[in-house]
Amino acid sequence: MKLLLLGMNHRTAPLALRERFAVEDVRPGLGKLVAGDEIDEAVLISTCNRVEIVCAAPRLEPAQLRLRSFFERELDRRGDAARDPALDAALYEYADTGAVRHLFRVASSIDSMVVGEPQILGQVKDSYRAAVSCGACGPLLTRLFQHAFSTAKRVKNETRIAERPVSVARVAAELATEIFDHLRDKAALLVGAGEMTELALERLRSEGLARIRVANRTPARAAELAGRFGGSAHALDELPALLPRSDVVLTSIGGDAPLLDRDAFLRALAQRRNRPIFVIDIGVPRNVAPEVNELENVYLYDIDDLSAAAAANAEGRRREVVTAEALVLEEQQRFDVWLAALSAVPTIRDLRDRAERIRRRELERQLARLDLGPEQQEAVDALTRAIVNKLLHPPVSRLRDQSDREQGLATLETARALFGLDESGDDEEGDER
Repeated sequence: MKLLLLGMNHRTAPLALRERFAVEDVRPGLGKLVAGDEIDEAVLISTCNRVEIVCAAPRLEPAQLRLRSFFERELDRRGDAARDPALDAALYEYADTGAVRHLFRVASSIDSMVVGEPQILGQVKDSYRAAVSCGACGPLLTRLFQHAFSTAKRVKNETRIAERPVSVARVAAELATEIFDHLRDKAALLVGAGEMTELALERLRSEGLARIRVANRTPARAAELAGRFGGSAHALDELPALLPRSDVVLTSIGGDAPLLDRDAFLRALAQRRNRPIFVIDIGVPRNVAPEVNELENVYLYDIDDLSAAAAANAEGRRREVVTAEALVLEEQQRFDVWLAALSAVPTIRDLRDRAERIRRRELERQLARLDLGPEQQEAVDALTRAIVNKLLHPPVSRLRDQSDREQGLATLETARALFGLDESGDDEEGDER
């Protein structure tokens, strides 16, 4: 069984490309992906900074073609990914050990835009649960993701990488204080009621934010969040009335098209007599039309605008990242050992089966030519069985031993090639007539 990972992230793809492939409900797509013969198991991770598919497949090349086709035909909102050269540059691919290491780095927040941010582990866990719930995640990926979660726990407990992370919420609050002298007389509009929105709200509140309004598709969730912070809850159709009364706008809500466009902000600015509006859009796809940034007195920041703060954060944690990378490598090697041991079982079985087929065919052929009684036939059968077992004992023992070593997978692949275990045929090669 092969492991394969295909995806894009904030380093390889700009937001304009990533948002085309963002997925709100991964389950329907996963069902299609594992329905064919190319892929047995799959997990789709879709966050504001990455879209990645991890899969287990019988063979590498068909799985590679299927994953690429899935990106082009199933995930692309615009429907023209197959003709887009930007997709080729944005996609990266890892197989087997590389896929394991990449997933462990993602879960441990080493690969994040904001190194050490805690949200990514929860997002990976949600992606895993969604794949399990629709039957797309089987025993191999279950073991892989459980190991990724334990690796993330080690990194958190054994390094200081997660101490005082420069989160999206913290950056939003710092940017807001740069635009306004203080937030004590300012009103905030939060569109969406997810974890990111809540974290940003907590941070802005700690900076003295005065009034809070929460707009969401689910009224109960908006009311619950607004109630905890002494704010008011609203429906999305109230946005035109809420926007002119808001100094700070933070959006993070799912959807295929922007909720707030240039005209909405033009009307809001007119009512505000051009008093500035600070906007943080962390939705992917974006909730605020990009051309809003062209308006005077609107300060719009999207998820990619946080990259400078993330780079400074990563540099400040360089030593902790080195330690975290060593832990990831150690855990990756442990998983590789388990995977190699798992792979040794079918290889040993296939080797014994091939040897037994050859033995029985040759035995039957020779017994048909010889005039032997039942006892003599049993003796010849036992003799040939013993010869085969003695011949197989050294390679089988080596395969078991080598599967516990770092190069176990390579050894198994070499063995399968040497003994022709993946070749079709009737094992007649080299027979003497």
